[in-house]
Formats: sequence, structure tokens, C-alpha cells
Amino acid sequence: MSLPFENNDEFTYGSYLMVPELLSLQRCVSHDPATGQPEHDETLFIVIHQVYELWFKQILHEVDFIIGALDEDRISAAQNHLKRVLKILKTLVGQLDVLETMTPAEFASFRDFLANASGFQSAQFRELEFVLGIKDRIQLDWFTGDEGARLHHRYESPTVWDAFVGVLHRQGAPVPAELLERDVTEPVVENPDLQAVIIDRYGDEGFAGLCETLTDLDEGLQEWRYRHVMMVKRTIGTKMGTGGSDGAAYLATTLFRPAFPDLWAVRTAF
Repeated sequence: MSLPFENNDEFTYGSYLMVPELLSLQRCVSHDPATGQPEHDETLFIVIHQVYELWFKQILHEVDFIIGALDEDRISAAQNHLKRVLKILKTLVGQLDVLETMTPAEFASFRDFLANASGFQSAQFRELEFVLGIKDRIQLDWFTGDEGARLHHRYESPTVWDAFVGVLHRQGAPVPAELLERDVTEPVVENPDLQAVIIDRYGDEGFAGLCETLTDLDEGLQEWRYRHVMMVKRTIGTKMGTGGSDGAAYLATTLFRPAFPDLWAVRTAF
């Protein structure tokens, strides 16, 4: 089977991946008065955060597939793509190692040029939180236009956890009725009755595997949050974050907030 670019000289690696356009998107805003050039480390800062956004896009793409697979009771397909998301989360954590090669002084050399730009303004990360069930209505006011529309859609849509509960219900498990009819705009909270159902079914190897992979996903997200907090502390200490955010102080409040609290609560029952 031939590839398209083998028969078309105009269709190349660069044109397919739009490499020239991609490499033109790292537009520094800093200015070193001594050299007239942008500060050296701003390019690294931009590249890493652009790559984050690309990975967020892929995670959302995968999570949408996972929800669809669960809704169709294709458990193995859902679990395989959950494992892919886990690998991506590990990659996100690994990128922080690269960012931490930048010293506080090097970051300070261009930080003021960022003005009101802040990671808090990442609509895709908020989408990821929402699709995992970590929903906060206040965050909807932070975004307008296409970003706001996407976030509203995520806010009003069922989550990964709702899809998981649906699988249990269709398999005949006595899922509490209030979970099948719950307001999906509300955060996912612990439900002791559902925990009893999960515990009862943990002897099923396939079911336990799905639960463990979902727990891995939750842990992976929390690992990324923790490393992100420590990176911010290492870079700016307790200073206010860019865009007027509380910086590390706010990020620390997001730690240890599980997306799937029931899967953590059942651990004490074994």
C-alpha cells in the first residue's frame, strides 16, 4: 500500500504535518535591551506549553472515545485507550523535568512580558477536568467565544464516571437510582451504596481491571498536579502567579481532589 506523498511530490512530510506553520508559532514577546533579541529561555517556555496544549487535545480526543466505548459496553477498547491516556500523562510529567532546567532568574528575565497571560486560561485543561467530573461553574465565566462554548458543552455533558456507572447498570448491578438520574453538572461525590456494588463485583477480573485503570488515570492526574505545584514553587516561590492568580498557593488547593472518589474509598474494604 503506497502512501499519498509517494505519488504526489507536493504532499510531503512537511506539508502533511504543516511543519513550516508549526515552527512559526513560537513568537516571543520579551526583549533584552542589551541585545535587542528575545530572552533566550522564553522559546523553551512557549514550546513546552504549546506541546501541553497539543497533548490536552489528544487526551480529550481519547476520553471522548473512551466514553463512547463504555456507552457501547466495549470495555476492552475503553481500557486500551485509558492506558494510552496514562502514557500521555506520564509524558506531561516528564516535560516538567525539562521546564525545571530553567532557573528562577531565567524565568524572571521574561516573566513580566507575559502580562495577564496565565495557565489558568487553558480552556482545554478545564475541559479535561469537566469531562472527568471535576466541575466548577465559576470557571465558565473565565471563557468566551469558541472556548466558552466548548467548556459549556463539557459542563453539561456526562462524565467518564457516568459512563462507568452506566456500564454497571446495563450489566445488571443494583446501581442507586439517583446516580442514573444525577445532575451531570454537579461534581462526582462518594456514594456508599455504589461502593458496596463495586466491592461485590471486584472478584470479576475484567471489572477489577477497569476499576484499577480508572484509578491509575485519577492518580496520574494527581501526580501531574503535584509536580506542577512543585515546579511553580521552584520557579517563583510564593509569588503571585501570572495574570494575577495566586500561583502555587492556589494550585496546592487542587491536590488530592480525586476525580473518582468511590474507587479510592473502596480500598479500605479489602
